[in-house]
Amino acid sequence: MPAALLILLSAMVLAGWSQASSARSLPDFTELVEDNAGAVVNISTTTEPTRRNSGAPGMPFDERQLEQLPEFFQDFFRGPQSPFGGGPGNSQPRRSMGSGFIVSSDGYVLTNNHVVEGADEIIVRLNDRRELPATLVGTDPRSDMAVLKIENGDDLPVVQVGRSRDLKVGEWVFAIGSPFGFDYTVTAGIVSALGRSLPSENYVPFIQTDVAINPGNSGGPLFNLEGEVVGINSQIYTRSGGFMGVSFAIPIDDAMNVFRQLRDNGSVSRGWLGVLIQEVNRDLAESFGLKRPRGALIAEVMSGSPAQAAGLQAGDIVLSYDGDEVQLSSDLPPMVGRTPVGETAELRVLRGGEEIELQVEIGRLPEEGSQQASAPASDSDGPGSAPLGMMVEPLPTDMADSMGIEGGVVVNNVARGAASEAGIRAGDVITEMNRQKVTSVQEFREAVQSLPEGKAVSVRVVRQGRALYLVMKP
Repeated sequence: MPAALLILLSAMVLAGWSQASSARSLPDFTELVEDNAGAVVNISTTTEPTRRNSGAPGMPFDERQLEQLPEFFQDFFRGPQSPFGGGPGNSQPRRSMGSGFIVSSDGYVLTNNHVVEGADEIIVRLNDRRELPATLVGTDPRSDMAVLKIENGDDLPVVQVGRSRDLKVGEWVFAIGSPFGFDYTVTAGIVSALGRSLPSENYVPFIQTDVAINPGNSGGPLFNLEGEVVGINSQIYTRSGGFMGVSFAIPIDDAMNVFRQLRDNGSVSRGWLGVLIQEVNRDLAESFGLKRPRGALIAEVMSGSPAQAAGLQAGDIVLSYDGDEVQLSSDLPPMVGRTPVGETAELRVLRGGEEIELQVEIGRLPEEGSQQASAPASDSDGPGSAPLGMMVEPLPTDMADSMGIEGGVVVNNVARGAASEAGIRAGDVITEMNRQKVTSVQEFREAVQSLPEGKAVSVRVVRQGRALYLVMKP
C-alpha cells in the first residue's frame, strides 16, 4: 500500500476517533428528561375581567406587571393564549400560562408569583394530560415565588431536590417548561454565573445560565446532570421579549426555605440588619486602606435597627458574615435574609483601618421598610468655602429633622475642582470626610486642611434622603 494512502487512512481514522470522543464528552439528557418530565407541570390561570381591570384603566393585568419591573428585567408574560390587550370594555376572561413542578406526592407545586398573581382559577396540567384544579397556598413577592396545592392530589410524581450551593460555574444544566405554550420543551446550557443580584430583588442570589428560557418557562425547574432540581427559572434579560442568551433562576436552597415557611406559616420571615450598603470600588478601597476592593460599605445605619444596637457605624466595611467572606456588597443581603430572626451573627468589619468583630442579633425584615428618626443638630458657624471647588454652609435644623440626620454641612455651590470631579452636587449634605465626622463648618474646614494631597479620600454625603460614599482626590 502506498505510503500516501496509509497516511490518508490514518488521518481519517484519527479524525473519526476525535469526533467520537468529542461526542462522548457531551451530556446525554434523554434518560434525565424521561425520569423527570412527569413531575413538571403546565399551569394555566384564568383572571376574570372585573379582577383584571381593577387597576389602571385600559391596562390589562399582565401588562401592568411588566410596567412595574426595571427596564430590561421583565417577568415572563404568558404566551400566545394571553396577548396584551383588552380594557374596561373587554368582558372576556384572560387565560395565561406558565410552568411549575411538584415537590411532594400529596400535591405541593412550586412556581413563580407572577405566573399566578391575581388569578381567579388555577389549573395544573400533568404530563399524562390530567388537568387538576389547584389552590394558592401562599406567595412571596420578594422572591417571586408561589406555592400551590393540587386538589385531590395523591401519589403524584415528584422531582428530586438538589443543593444549589453545590453548583459551579460552567456546569451543565437543563430546563423543562412550556415556552410560548409548547408543553414539555427541553433546553440545555451551562451555569454562567452564581450569586447574581438583580435590580428587582436584592434578597435572591440568582443563578445565571445560558439555557434558552422564554415566556412560558417561568416557574419551571432547572436541573443538574444528576436529575436534581437546583433552581426555578424566573427572569430573563431581554430587549426584545425573547431569549438573548442570559436567564436567571432562583436557587433551590432559597426556594425550599420559602416553600417551607409558606406551607407551615402562610408567610415568609427574613433576617434584617438595618443598613444601607454600597459597593467598594477601587478608589474607595484605597481611601479605606484596603489592598483590593471587597466587602460591603455601610453608608447608613437605620435608627432602632439591629445594626445600631450592635454598634455598627456608617463607614464600616463588612468583610465577612458568620464566617463567610463578603466579596461584593450584593453578597450581604442574601446572607442576612437567610438567617433566622432572633439568631446572633458574627460580623468582621473594617473600621479605621483595623478589623474588629461584632455580634448582632438579627431582626425581622419589615414589610415596607423602616422609618428613621434621629435628633436634630444645629451649627452657629457662618458660611464657609474650601479649595476643593465647593462652598458649604451650616445644616439648618429643620432640614436635619426632615432628613433624619445628625449634623453636617450643606453644599451650596460647586465649581470646577476636586469636589466636582468626585460627583458632589449642590444640595448634598456632607457628614464625613476622610473618615472624620463633620457636624459644623469649622469641622469641615479642619477636615479639609488635614486631607492628604494626591491621595483618594472618602466623603460621605446624604443626597435626597439617602447616604452614599464618594471618592475625592484633593
